[in-house]
Amino acid sequence: VQPVESGGGLVQPGGSLRLSCAASGLTFSRYRMGWYRQAPGKGRELVAAMSSAGDSTDYADSVKGRFTISRDNAKNTVYLQMNNLKPEDTAVYYCNAWYVNKYWGQGTQVTVSS
Repeated sequence: VQPVESGGGLVQPGGSLRLSCAASGLTFSRYRMGWYRQAPGKGRELVAAMSSAGDSTDYADSVKGRFTISRDNAKNTVYLQMNNLKPEDTAVYYCNAWYVNKYWGQGTQVTVSS
């Protein structure tokens, strides 16, 4: 089981990106899904998370009002809509699936630069 992220890339400040994470081989609807990021020289931090039922979310203070996490249990996919991106959002973004076990994706690079 390995979640697979997509949607990263290079974007100018103020721009938007939408990340996707497809997780197969598990009962997706049981899993809390999260997005984490790791910038060069820094530790991995939680960006956003959503409960298995989709009725609870959690965001890092630095992204509140700009990022939105959502999920489609029918497609086994979680999304991260990122608006008004800033250079400090530059990082590798990882998808995480957590129920009894934790699974991590391989990461997707997001670079915000003019």
